[in-house]
Amino acid sequence: MKTFEGDLLKFISLVENNENFAYSRFSDGELFILENQKLVLAENHSFFKGQRHFGRYPKEEQKEFLPEEHSFYRQKLLESLQFKKNNYFKGITCPCCGGDQAVQYMKDLHGGEDDSLTWANIFCNSNYKLFVEKMMPALSKKKIVLVCNEIADISGLPLEVVKDFRVGSNCLINDYGLVEEVRQWIEDNQVKNHVFLFSASTLSNYLAHQLYEFEDENTYLDIGSTISPYLKMEGWKHSRDYLIRYWMNTPTQFGDRVCAW
Repeated sequence: MKTFEGDLLKFISLVENNENFAYSRFSDGELFILENQKLVLAENHSFFKGQRHFGRYPKEEQKEFLPEEHSFYRQKLLESLQFKKNNYFKGITCPCCGGDQAVQYMKDLHGGEDDSLTWANIFCNSNYKLFVEKMMPALSKKKIVLVCNEIADISGLPLEVVKDFRVGSNCLINDYGLVEEVRQWIEDNQVKNHVFLFSASTLSNYLAHQLYEFEDENTYLDIGSTISPYLKMEGWKHSRDYLIRYWMNTPTQFGDRVCAW
């Protein structure tokens, strides 16, 4: 039986047992892009579902997807959702967080439900404690390649980072070339049995898909904002319920949620 904690425990076991795999997250932002909706996260507002909303977003979280200009990037995101390969997992929204309609839309776009689908929130909400206390120690025994924001400070990250690649704002558009740069680095250095961690918005989806397709003897994980507190990224204190719940011990709307399939 598929369970929220169970799927994360499966991922932890794969890492501990040196079995390579890839995981790509399709959260709210990816859903809006797949729906070909305009999406903007700016310094003092956001725009999605056809409406402007108040909000404050630090530079590292700002992004912009314009359907009339960015169809190439939507197509690459769609390819990353529909791609199938052994141990290539895709996390989609769940009914409790995204609603039944969104879940069905993503399943249909994927080509139906199968064992490659899991939660977009698998490292978040009530699972975050398990991520910090079980997944992070498992990752600490691996050679890590990290893709993260240019302002991140990795000196306090309790992992062996052998290589880091940096991205800027709106990296899903502006830093797409990094996919080829990382691929070339893997080829040039014959990199195998490393764990690649991606904290780079929708660029993470492109990376997880295309790099696993190219070289499946590494593990590629789209980890979202899970390690932001380690990287001294101040934005997490205002925008991530599950981080606030764990690191500040403050009750939040989603911090203890056990997501349902």
